[in-house]
Amino acid sequence: MKRWFMALAVLAALSGFQVMVAQSASREDLQKQLAAKRAELQKLEDQFLAPSDEDRTAFAELLRQPDTGLIRLLPREVYDQFPSKPARLTISGGGAYYSFARLTHEYGYGSDIELSSGYLSVGFAGADYGLMTTIGQVPLEEISSEYPVVAFLASYKPPNEEAEARQEHRSFRPTGKIIDGVTYQERLPVQVNTTYLLRSINYDNSDVLVAFRVVRKDSDGSVVLAWKLLKKYPKPVLTRSQAAN
Repeated sequence: MKRWFMALAVLAALSGFQVMVAQSASREDLQKQLAAKRAELQKLEDQFLAPSDEDRTAFAELLRQPDTGLIRLLPREVYDQFPSKPARLTISGGGAYYSFARLTHEYGYGSDIELSSGYLSVGFAGADYGLMTTIGQVPLEEISSEYPVVAFLASYKPPNEEAEARQEHRSFRPTGKIIDGVTYQERLPVQVNTTYLLRSINYDNSDVLVAFRVVRKDSDGSVVLAWKLLKKYPKPVLTRSQAAN
């Protein structure tokens, strides 16, 4: 009898072990499937964000130069996450942001530009800020850090005290600041076939001067930008103060 009970106990233990092994294997399989789906989704989102082959062909000469690129920005109000609606893409920021320093759409990695409600903006977190202006239809190939209109942005020195940085940020919004007859703002409307100049300061991260051109605007509200990095500055350091607001 004892042997019979022992045999039953062994069989029960083996059965439980098999169930655990099956569950473990099943979870491992699910984890692999999730990873594969994420990779597949990432690939689809990359394709969705990419400019068309026609765009790349049209700007092939520019793209052969160093520190240039072609990107698509998606309208934040459509694709990003809000309290009232889920995000339509998994990428942080919904494809509405881009960092010219880190070459990523992922928000939170020193983003330099945002597309939202038909406007392009700079400066999104903390004391980070920037300034922009437009220069008409000047081709990007003609612009360098020595270009006359670029002079102010190229020589601009951001403050390193937090209170001053926040005050400087406020001075460029909403109507902007006029310097030597040129208006600089943190937010400008999208204008197709127009060239913009951008200085973006992300403290403890990056400081870049970029010229970009709005190539076109698609039916979903997304825009394609051709861009050229004019200058990369040393990482700006901010002395933080509790008194800043």
